[in-house]
Amino acid sequence: MLKNTVCGLLLGATLASQANAAEKLTLVLDWYINPDHAPIMVAEQIGAFKAEGLDVKIVPPSDPALPPRLVAAKQADLAITYQPQLHFFADQGLPLVRVGTLINSPLNTVMTLDKSITTPAGLKGKKIGYSVSGIEQATLATMLEHEHLNPNETKLINVNFQLTSALLAGQVDAVIGGYRNIEALELKLQGKDPVVFNVEDYGVPSYDELIIVANRDSLAEPKIKKFLAALKKGSDYLHAHPQESWLAFAKAHPELNTELNKQAWQASLPLFATDPAKLDKARYQAYEQFLFDNKLIKKITPVEQYAVELN
Repeated sequence: MLKNTVCGLLLGATLASQANAAEKLTLVLDWYINPDHAPIMVAEQIGAFKAEGLDVKIVPPSDPALPPRLVAAKQADLAITYQPQLHFFADQGLPLVRVGTLINSPLNTVMTLDKSITTPAGLKGKKIGYSVSGIEQATLATMLEHEHLNPNETKLINVNFQLTSALLAGQVDAVIGGYRNIEALELKLQGKDPVVFNVEDYGVPSYDELIIVANRDSLAEPKIKKFLAALKKGSDYLHAHPQESWLAFAKAHPELNTELNKQAWQASLPLFATDPAKLDKARYQAYEQFLFDNKLIKKITPVEQYAVELN
């Protein structure tokens, strides 16, 4: 009788423990941990994920191209990627859906060290470095045409992701693809004062830079909403306590405690989505049209098929 009672108590305790166990969720980042991920890191710092009943595993990718495809293959729950890339995934028929936004402003810019260039029109006859063919060429062409300059009146040079070094070495007169919260600061830390043109100021539709995608088959899982709720807590705390959260981040990741990352942390604050779950449907429609008009995607896909706001 006593044995049965003890066994019953042990079984009850085990079941209660299992019921209270945090639900596991795997998030694959777009790149190694950096200030662009601040709301996620702060949510982890303040225990927001645990408070939502989640055990979140944050994984930097071995290959930046992999995260969305891991989610598409159901080998991860969520991934960080870029809105422009999401449109390509939708065009390819991948089962990926935007469920949240991390950075709701473009980061891409055209930068030059030539003070005589005060608008993109000043790039006439200049050499412009780029890294990614297709989308950066379409973006630059749109900016130049906005300023009534024929894109053929410039020369594009592929600098293989060496944007700042190519600019500093004088290999090119300007670059497209440098981020306003990273490369612009990097140049300033090297004693330069870059002229920065934000892409959305010159005819390119605004877009969300970093977004969170899930597999279409997983949208009904409660843990996705819990993750977004925790992320909002992280974003709120970050904006309320930017210095305190930076110090905690620097302590947790001493290898990232650099002057560039410290400045990038502060520069990124106004770029983070204050409500990560909120979807600007018109923004996605406009960027889809932009890609289609530039023949970068084959068809127009309805927003509902690749971006949702979970209620």
